[in-house]
Amino acid sequence: MEWRDHGLLLTLRRHGENSAIVEVFAHDHGRHAGVVRGATSRRMAGVLQPGSQVDVTWRGRLEEHIGTFAVEPVRSRAAILSDADALAGLNSVCALLHVTLPEREPHRRLYAGTVALLDAMAAGQDWRAAYLRWEMLLLDDLGYGLDLSACAVTGSDQDLAWVSPRSGRAVSRAAGAEWADRLLQLPPCLRGGVPRDNAELVAALQTTGWFLEHRLLRDLHRPLPEARARLIARLSRAPGLPSAQDTDS
Repeated sequence: MEWRDHGLLLTLRRHGENSAIVEVFAHDHGRHAGVVRGATSRRMAGVLQPGSQVDVTWRGRLEEHIGTFAVEPVRSRAAILSDADALAGLNSVCALLHVTLPEREPHRRLYAGTVALLDAMAAGQDWRAAYLRWEMLLLDDLGYGLDLSACAVTGSDQDLAWVSPRSGRAVSRAAGAEWADRLLQLPPCLRGGVPRDNAELVAALQTTGWFLEHRLLRDLHRPLPEARARLIARLSRAPGLPSAQDTDS
């Protein structure tokens, strides 16, 4: 059996003396692993980097076999390696895709969103708000999306301040006042737009992180990757985000 696709390299681990087992997030074939022969060569070392865009040809005797990959570079995104914050973001993206995506199941909308986020990182753009939107997309694409359009209690779309951890729906400030200690924060940026500062961004990521850890990954019986915790720690210490006014100007 054989197929060809393009994808993002997620993980790599040594296999024997000269080979590696490589995992890619492919456009039409989802999260898929294969053995790459000669992976330790100088030529392949620059290609087989997490976040690299690659063209892969998979071959295997049977579909359920791990098979082998022939890998050709498309885009390296090596610039991310020189930016510690962007590298932390890349590591979080790759780790989350590795632990959450089902094997060999295409997720083309998530794939497109991931490519756009990594391109922003590689271009040196301020990617932090885009990363938040990417986590929202990840939750939604895997069936754990949040409904923040209106209050779950009153139906109003005004003064939404909380998210119900039970339903993933928004709750207004007045309706949720009695249960505020049991609800999650709903920073404005979770409903779109640019976070006003790092505190708002981190608060929003704490909410998406709760659903990643206690809903999606709980169902998969897996822990939240340490790479994500390292990213949140870096963002908590990072210089302030541009304000919405700066972005519009």
